[in-house]
Amino acid sequence: MAGTRQHPLVNTTEPNYLEDTFNYDLPPLIKFENHPVIEVIDGRAVEFNFNDVQQRDLVVTDTTFRDGQQARPPYTVDQMVHIYDLLAKLGGPHGVIRQTEFFLYTKNDRETLDRCRALGHPYPECTGWIRAVKGDFRLVKEAGLQETGMLTSCSDYHIFDKLKFKSRKECMDSYCEVVAAAFEAGVRPRCHLEDLTRADVDGFVLPFVDRLMEMSAPVPDQLKVKIRLCDTMGFGLPYPNVALPRSIPKLIYKLHVECGVPSERLEWHGHNDFHRVHANASTAWLYGCNASNTTLFGYGERTGNPPLEGAIMEYIALKGGLCGIDTTVITELAQYMQSIGLPIPDNYPFVGKHFNTTRAGIHAGGLRSNERIYNIMNTTKLLGRPPRVAITDKSGADGTTIWINDFFGLQGDARLNKIKCHKVCRWVLDQYEVEKRLTAISDEELETQVRELMPEQWAKYKRPAAAGGA
Repeated sequence: MAGTRQHPLVNTTEPNYLEDTFNYDLPPLIKFENHPVIEVIDGRAVEFNFNDVQQRDLVVTDTTFRDGQQARPPYTVDQMVHIYDLLAKLGGPHGVIRQTEFFLYTKNDRETLDRCRALGHPYPECTGWIRAVKGDFRLVKEAGLQETGMLTSCSDYHIFDKLKFKSRKECMDSYCEVVAAAFEAGVRPRCHLEDLTRADVDGFVLPFVDRLMEMSAPVPDQLKVKIRLCDTMGFGLPYPNVALPRSIPKLIYKLHVECGVPSERLEWHGHNDFHRVHANASTAWLYGCNASNTTLFGYGERTGNPPLEGAIMEYIALKGGLCGIDTTVITELAQYMQSIGLPIPDNYPFVGKHFNTTRAGIHAGGLRSNERIYNIMNTTKLLGRPPRVAITDKSGADGTTIWINDFFGLQGDARLNKIKCHKVCRWVLDQYEVEKRLTAISDEELETQVRELMPEQWAKYKRPAAAGGA
């Protein structure tokens, strides 16, 4: 009724921080409410049940040593072994990072595989990657692997133009010969449906998966085929009512419901050509794909793959707890990767030099009052990275005061107020108003000014290291 207020104010003198979602010691938790179904196929809803999502054995899988190496110079054996060791530590005892995959073609590939397995970690399980040809399968048998991925391209761009098959049937028969060879050798095949989001789903993909399921029926459970859904060109979309082959919810529905592939044998592998890679991977988890394939910091072919550290945070947010994950290893991995030449942008989430650095004075003021106002989560606890301020003409006295307190390591009531820091704050302001400076002020410059302009505090609180961190 016109003029009637439908949303009355809930007045309170106590803040409601929505702790059930924003528990500062975890990434913000992901919660869902029931909404009307917007897409139906043959009378059945394409939807997800969040209770089912929480109960399913969601896992992260890794392709840093396979797809990740296609975007950078090759790793050395020692580097890969060290990264693998850290992945095991990050994923924890429950194997949240369940598997990783290796090339098998060179001496270095095989030495890396042997040395990683020799570490004795139960997770991530070491698996292989080959083309779906019998000659490549010999490498899997020689390596003694229990599972291997095999490239079973499924779009006509690949079937006819890349692989030069004369017909779809010839292509399918060729793939199935190698799958049969894997069964015979006691190796679980993981079929990678390359270019799925540009394929004829009804005309090739579903008949191929039906045949794979028929072939899997008589073999032991540990050998039954897995299916990796590959969004090779980043064409996939997270919306259930988008037409095939681009709708990720529909693709998973078709394979899971119509072809009968269990969730624990479905895996998503995406690319970031249209900036959708993390959202698409999360969508696959929600709609019935138990495994999300990732690379460290998203490095992979062309625009890259779903970032492993993003999947880890998403996993925690969906499950509502750490589940044995050691999130501080994300920082350790970033520092190591940078030390061996992997560039990480300063603003890259979770690990960039300035991912939790604020420059605006009004933001710094909020950060000084309560760091939760402008810090996404407890980055000190979860990542070993306390929030920072970068000093520019936008930082104001609040920003400079925060920097000084962080430099001295002061907490709570011991923190200095703006009055005690005013000389350094004035010096910063003069740099821009008087000296017409255009660049940010470095930590080293600020340290010098604190030592000269705040001698009493320097003598009382001085620390051996500059403020900030990695």
